Amino acid sequence: MADTTPRVAIVDFDLGNLFSVKQACRVTGIDAFVAQTAKEVSAADAIILPGVGGFPRAMSVLKQRDLVSAVKDVAHSGRLVVGICLGMQLLMESSTEFDHTDGLGLIAGSADRLPELDGGNGRLIPIPNVGWSGVVPAAAGAWEATPLQSTKPGTRFYFVHSYFVKPRQDEDILAKSQFGPLNFCAAVRRRNVIGFQFHPERSGEVGLQLYRSLSALIKAARGK
Repeated sequence: MADTTPRVAIVDFDLGNLFSVKQACRVTGIDAFVAQTAKEVSAADAIILPGVGGFPRAMSVLKQRDLVSAVKDVAHSGRLVVGICLGMQLLMESSTEFDHTDGLGLIAGSADRLPELDGGNGRLIPIPNVGWSGVVPAAAGAWEATPLQSTKPGTRFYFVHSYFVKPRQDEDILAKSQFGPLNFCAAVRRRNVIGFQFHPERSGEVGLQLYRSLSALIKAARGK
């Protein structure tokens, strides 16, 4: 019998939490490997863009390793592309971090710095936003046929970020969360391109369940 285990490339651009993502894949039945070349990325059943750090540096490394076209080709082929934290921000057209940097352009919109907001007693809410926050669907039925389908609205995931994405089209917003009074985009989806601002691999069992759902979607996309 042919092996049906998804083969997933975790794209290495020197800023990713590669080990924790690979471990989460392993325990949820995804055969994941770290990829640094276009050939490795192109051969995968799906790809994951992890990341913690700066948008300009990440895009610079992706270009140096000739990975920008490879990632776009995977997306255009219908295979699943998943961005996590910085990886989700890279899916956008651009970022305002350190002026302006072009992104992968797989989802229309930008990544901008979290605003300075009053947290009470004359103190600003700390940036980066670090900790557990509830995540809710962006609209009724938004989570159907997505990795969040079996997740209860309001489930708390772990966030670490100073920037957040602002999709130009509301239909690309999959989930939302709160940063003080700001209701921000916590997940995106455009067809086979999905991104999470939070870290599923750092979010305990609810995060692992999301990875299990990803495995099923990868298999379904590969079979098309």
